[in-house]
Order: sequence, then structure tokens, then C-alpha cells
Amino acid sequence: MALKRILTYGTFDLLHYGHIRLLRRAAAMGDYLVVALSTDEFNAGKGKQSYYDYETRKEMLEAIRYVDLVIPEENWAQKATDIEEYHIDTVVMGGDWAGSERFEYLKDVCEVVYLDRTPGISTTKIKENLELNG
Repeated sequence: MALKRILTYGTFDLLHYGHIRLLRRAAAMGDYLVVALSTDEFNAGKGKQSYYDYETRKEMLEAIRYVDLVIPEENWAQKATDIEEYHIDTVVMGGDWAGSERFEYLKDVCEVVYLDRTPGISTTKIKENLELNG
């Protein structure tokens, strides 16, 4: 029987318990979890800057037992290629992406599942709190 392969995308900056819960839930949906991690260059193109650089974020993700493989996310258009190359069965994203054209078209080639985010936590909220208390 073939492994059920799951793929998720993200920046995973300031790794927190919401990220861990998302990764645990995604991993539980299959046998092998691939995380496509936004590169620093891709984030810059989106107007985002991470606290940690790509290599540091990759190292942290690789240390999490739910994660089997970390690959670079370099552009919006690579998703279909990732699905084919890594034999992905299901793409899992946070619920805030539900209905987005960035992911909906993938339903033609694999299952797409949106998971609710963990209430009360986000990287944005952490950064805002640090600025207030800094």
C-alpha cells in the first residue's frame, strides 16, 4: 500500500504552538508530511520579512517529529509541480486560505483540506505583543 502524502505551505516564522498543532493535525491525515517553507526571497516579494532566515526556520521544522521533509517554496506557481514531484495526495492549509484561488484549483489534482487555526495565537499577534512590551 502506498504512503498517503500530505503537503502544507507556510513561513513558520517565530514557531509557536499553533504551528505545532497544524503540523500534528496535517501529519495525522497521512503517512508522510512535506512542508514547503517560504524562502526569504519569496517572502520579500510578498512584502514580508521573517525574524529568522530560511535555513534557521528549516532547521526548526526538521526537528519536529511530525515533519518528514522540508522543501523551499520559491513562488506561488510551484504547487502543481510540488504535488506531482512529491506524489502528494492532500494539501492542508490553515482555514484562512479557504476558498482562495491560490489553493482551490489544486482540487483538480489532489484533495485540499483547510484546518481551523488555533485561536489566540499567530505570528502577527506575537510580533505585535513584542512591540507593545519591547
